Amino acid sequence: MASSVPELSPRAREIVDAARELLEEEGYAALSMRRVADRLGIQAPSLYKHLPDKRALETALIAAGFEEWGDAFREAAAQEDPLPALVSAYREFARAHPHLYRLMTERPIDRDRLPEGLEERTAAPIVVAAGGDADLARAMWAFAHGMTILQLNDRFPAGADLDASWARGLAALAASARRPA
Repeated sequence: MASSVPELSPRAREIVDAARELLEEEGYAALSMRRVADRLGIQAPSLYKHLPDKRALETALIAAGFEEWGDAFREAAAQEDPLPALVSAYREFARAHPHLYRLMTERPIDRDRLPEGLEERTAAPIVVAAGGDADLARAMWAFAHGMTILQLNDRFPAGADLDASWARGLAALAASARRPA
């Protein structure tokens, strides 16, 4: 599938890639235009020739994250039992990219700057797994996000069987997906 992320110039792509590396290594607090410029060995004002502001840089990172998530969700949706595969893809993405995950989910998104329809395309496999019920899909996402962020923030008690909790929640959601609304 072709990317729906706005085409970036090669230099803008380098900037976004450097920002992604910085974000992944050090977290959101380290993500500044100055730090990205230092990583590239250039002056910070040079970045603004390619991206108008930090919010544009963040949006490019978020859009790339949604593209990656969407690819993982479409692959998971092709499995025989898509719901557990979708949840697994969700969890794996968050664990592999916790800082990007937080950037994507913990603050308001500037939807006017995202590629049109990107969120919908990313979520489409979840909506299908929810039997086409967008409300149930949002409930599934809320469950997955709640479990994920609590796990990333190490908020569960020591010894908690998180796999059992995930399985129990998924069973309830799957049963809801099979019942008529």
